[in-house]
Amino acid sequence: MADHERPNVQEINLGQEMRTSFLDYAMSVIVSRALPDVRDGMKPVHRRILYAMNDLGMHADKAYKKSARIVGEVIGKYHPHGDSAVYEAMVRMAQDFSYRYMLVDGHGNFGSVDGDSAAAMRYTEARMSKISMEMLRDINKDTIDYTENYDGTEHEPVVFPSRFPNLLVNGGAGIAVGMATNIPPHNLGETIDAVLALSKDPDITIHELMESYIHGPDFPTAGEILGRNGIRKAYETGKGSVTVRAKVDVEEHANGKSSLIVTELPYQVNKAKLVEKIAELVRDKRIEGIADLRDESDRNGMRVVIELRRDANSSIVLNNLYKQSALQTTFGINMLALVNGRPQILTVKQCLEHYLEHQREIVTRRTEFELRKAQARAHILEGLRIALDNLDNVISLIRNSQTTDTAKNGLMEQFELTDKQAQAILDMRLQRLTGLERDKINNEYDDLLQQIDELKAILADDEKLLEIIREELIAIKDKFNDNRRTEIVSGGIDSIEDEDLIPEENIVITLTHHGYVKRLPASTYRTQKRGGRGIQGMGTNDDDFVEHLVSTSTHDTVLFFTNKGKVYRAKGYEIPEFSRTAKGIPIINLLQVAKEEWINAVITVSEYSSDHFLFFTTKHGICKRTSLSQFANIRKGGLIAVGLREEDELISVQMTDGKKDMMIGTKTGYIIRFPEDEVREMGRNAAGVRGIALRDDDDVVSMEILDEGMHVLHVTNNGTGKRTPEEQYRVTKRGGKGIYTCKLSENNNVVAVKAVTGDEDIMLITAAGVLIRIPVDSISQTGRNAQGVRLIRLQEDEEVATVAVAEQEEDDPEDDSTEDNDWEARAVTDGDHDTDNAQENGE
Repeated sequence: MADHERPNVQEINLGQEMRTSFLDYAMSVIVSRALPDVRDGMKPVHRRILYAMNDLGMHADKAYKKSARIVGEVIGKYHPHGDSAVYEAMVRMAQDFSYRYMLVDGHGNFGSVDGDSAAAMRYTEARMSKISMEMLRDINKDTIDYTENYDGTEHEPVVFPSRFPNLLVNGGAGIAVGMATNIPPHNLGETIDAVLALSKDPDITIHELMESYIHGPDFPTAGEILGRNGIRKAYETGKGSVTVRAKVDVEEHANGKSSLIVTELPYQVNKAKLVEKIAELVRDKRIEGIADLRDESDRNGMRVVIELRRDANSSIVLNNLYKQSALQTTFGINMLALVNGRPQILTVKQCLEHYLEHQREIVTRRTEFELRKAQARAHILEGLRIALDNLDNVISLIRNSQTTDTAKNGLMEQFELTDKQAQAILDMRLQRLTGLERDKINNEYDDLLQQIDELKAILADDEKLLEIIREELIAIKDKFNDNRRTEIVSGGIDSIEDEDLIPEENIVITLTHHGYVKRLPASTYRTQKRGGRGIQGMGTNDDDFVEHLVSTSTHDTVLFFTNKGKVYRAKGYEIPEFSRTAKGIPIINLLQVAKEEWINAVITVSEYSSDHFLFFTTKHGICKRTSLSQFANIRKGGLIAVGLREEDELISVQMTDGKKDMMIGTKTGYIIRFPEDEVREMGRNAAGVRGIALRDDDDVVSMEILDEGMHVLHVTNNGTGKRTPEEQYRVTKRGGKGIYTCKLSENNNVVAVKAVTGDEDIMLITAAGVLIRIPVDSISQTGRNAQGVRLIRLQEDEEVATVAVAEQEEDDPEDDSTEDNDWEARAVTDGDHDTDNAQENGE
């Protein structure tokens, strides 16, 4: 058959047809199914459910009716989709954990927070809730437009009057084609207060709205929102996210154990799946410290009990649960709604503005409707009053008329009445002719004239219109408002940092000469008496030894300063923990240290304060003082901490407050003490000034802060040491040669000079990795010229490599590791030594 013989066949471009059809489908989903209207906050299915219930008379003060009857009414008249879609939408509107203010009052099993499904629609009953009546209030007063239903046999509302801002109050979620909406629910009172504030001050800012009125989302399941940054971003841009976590209380028991009690969950979290997930985490040993888990929730409220082991830290376990389970979730906010039939992302102020404008239209149309009604009634009453004033003539005219039409026409001609007035006179009952009834007509007419004037005044004055909106919103707030459920807690964090998952405890960090680092609990090293043999503190290679040892906390920042004057940083907990005898990991696996540099100083920082300083000293006696705040942001690749001169190296770094006395000690036994403010504050890249003038073949080994009442502790490479009061070291100016303070034998040199109070322990580490920890107060006080006492018994060809000061620990009464504790330490003192070398000041 030729083409001209097939008149119903059309040639089309398939690609173009696909694009057009898919766009039509997408817009249908967006407008007719997935997105709420900005004015009433409802999708078509929700609007149709409430409208059908209203038509059936299923009001809040009436009896419940079967859900199946409601669903049948909706799909039969308005919603040409499956009954399950309608019923599931209605079920959510009746769930107190889904809607902040339920729009359907359900009777029966409507599901649970554990994810249980609602009973079949033939078993459940429902009616409109009291607050949903406010959604449809004044719907019969020509306040909204109607449209034809899907088959043209019925009419349905385009939008509800929505006498409260339902879009924000109950929120909404939906997935359309290429877009989605997720609006959180809010507290009714706060939202109405925000509308009232906007009606009085159209220029109010979002910041002012947040501070004084609408503080943030208010979820039906309560919980806690962490910080306000996510809320502010979502309110200002329409998109953002908030971190929501469960409300958990810690119960302490008499037996020393504790329990975590979960009483509130993040919005839309399934409790049963949450309990199952926690059990899985415990089973897989991804969370330690949980002894038992049970759900004790009942009709009185939610209660999930997580019992902890006696040795478990409740804060650590809880933070792990927040990070690995749905006890903490992120609610992504996307405030997308239909504005004049078009999808638009809205700020919170725009949502309120559109709602307020909708209420202007609703109240205006209602006022116009009431005005028309009042005018029509006044028109009738005017006719009745004329008839009553000419009662005899009216009765005579009616009596002499042959038909009703003749009587009506006669009344219209004789008394100049309209058709409606004449008909009202003919319809008037004889009882209205009594004197009392005549007074009622006159009074009603006077009242109507007053009402008409008031209605016209409202339409003519925008402020009066707004005042009516305010009064009605306040009435709804007074009737339905409740307390905020979701608490907004300070902190402003969007996630749980690793630090929150690590218990804060004292640790010891060791670093070997060849760059192997590790951490151990400080309690690993038991305090021994002076002269003990020590314990094996670290396994090393034959040519390696422990060079740096610091006592710190897992939550402190550890700054590593290299011989090249660079600084690197790591948190205490980031340094891997190993056993006492393990070697550790290469520092290059933790920090980006170059091959030609090594760590020469290690200090710890709790916080970066602008009134604290880092004081640097180099091997050649150069000093520098720099504000600690300049080291707050250290890049992964490190920063330059001090500008070094040729062949110089960084030896020591101390943190000060700008008012300390600094002490520099050399390997040949010389010490200089001077106020730190003699070294001016410099930048990070500065080289510094001379702190001590070194003699030939001498180098700086230590730099310490020396306060009043402290002692100066010398330790030599052969294991001897002494403790001398600080007053024997007078304050001089920087740049001198220092004074001779420690008599050294042949092949003997000073390893470290420490400032101590006597309440510490010192840790001595040999080149072979043997460590001993002894109390400082067990070391005898001697004069400045004495050689000291033996601190550690060394093997042949063994030397002390480094010394560190740690917090004092109690002696272990059961410690028998020092089999030679009764060994008498020998005081090695010498007689006279020419001591006080003159100070030679200079750069």
